[in-house]
Amino acid sequence: MEYVREFFGKDNRECLYINLNHFYFTERTLVDFVAEFRAKGGKVLLIDQVFKYPGWSKELHYCYDNYPDIRIVFSGSFVMRLKEENPDLSGKVVSYNLRGFSFREYLNLMVGTSFPVYSFDEVMKDHTIIAESICSQVKPMAFFQDYLRHGYYPFFLEKRNFSENLLKTMNMMLEVDVLYIKQIEQSYLPKFRKLLYLLAISAPCAPNVSQLSKDIKTSRATVMDYIKYLTDARLMNMLYTEGETFPKKPAKVYMHNTNLMYPIRPETVNVQAVRETFFYNNLHKGHKLNVGAKNAQFMIDKAYNFKIEESSRIRNNPDLYYAVDKVETGHENLIPLWLFGFLY
Repeated sequence: MEYVREFFGKDNRECLYINLNHFYFTERTLVDFVAEFRAKGGKVLLIDQVFKYPGWSKELHYCYDNYPDIRIVFSGSFVMRLKEENPDLSGKVVSYNLRGFSFREYLNLMVGTSFPVYSFDEVMKDHTIIAESICSQVKPMAFFQDYLRHGYYPFFLEKRNFSENLLKTMNMMLEVDVLYIKQIEQSYLPKFRKLLYLLAISAPCAPNVSQLSKDIKTSRATVMDYIKYLTDARLMNMLYTEGETFPKKPAKVYMHNTNLMYPIRPETVNVQAVRETFFYNNLHKGHKLNVGAKNAQFMIDKAYNFKIEESSRIRNNPDLYYAVDKVETGHENLIPLWLFGFLY
């Protein structure tokens, strides 16, 4: 709807926003609607909540083949696994995964700056120069803790209780993104909620699948499926030893981002867990993360072993790289942790 207002204006009939969760589409087919829209001069159709419409991928496939002059943009959920589960649209859809705010984006919003994105390679090579340039304009550490608590989701821009809003959203992600899209019975929701809670209060941890299966009264295989669903819904992250992947048990599970850690049990949030979660969340886009070598939490792209640590606790090992908390600038293999928030 914002796209329509910005690029077309409210009186322009060439672009239209629709929500497929509307009662209108319980009787009207999407194909017929697109045909009528096209006949009346429509050119761009924006479709929200596409997964609420049965058979949506087949009908979009038909529209793609028969109405090539209509541009269709649709929104869905991470859990849909667009390419894997919708072969009708294979090769026809360009997908974009919308992430939460990076620390860079949050900082730009709060201060009014326009800091650019830096690649991982640029950070590894020139982190001292980059950090000094940023710190000459703003003090990033003055904003970093606030970002870790409430900067990832846009709710902080609204005049509402952030934690309550996020808890409601997390429940909605379970009810809609997991149960509805995966067609799981609503009666299983308490199992998902308990599993998420048990993992959240101990993450990062090596999940004890046998104990978890007893706690939520289901099989070990089902526990692993549930953890995968929580990962697909961007509530959890799984970290594997190099060469291993799902359905094997992950070496560790993390919360997807640091904001999710605080509403569930704010009085017991572990500072080191927050650091590692922030690092994982920023690096897993576009990079391969595995369990690190001895004394390192992560290995990046099979090449860089990283230890996440507070500055005062470091005993420098030249074979490792350090993402260092509570420093503005670093040197050599010591890189400020906050700077990894500038990768997108």
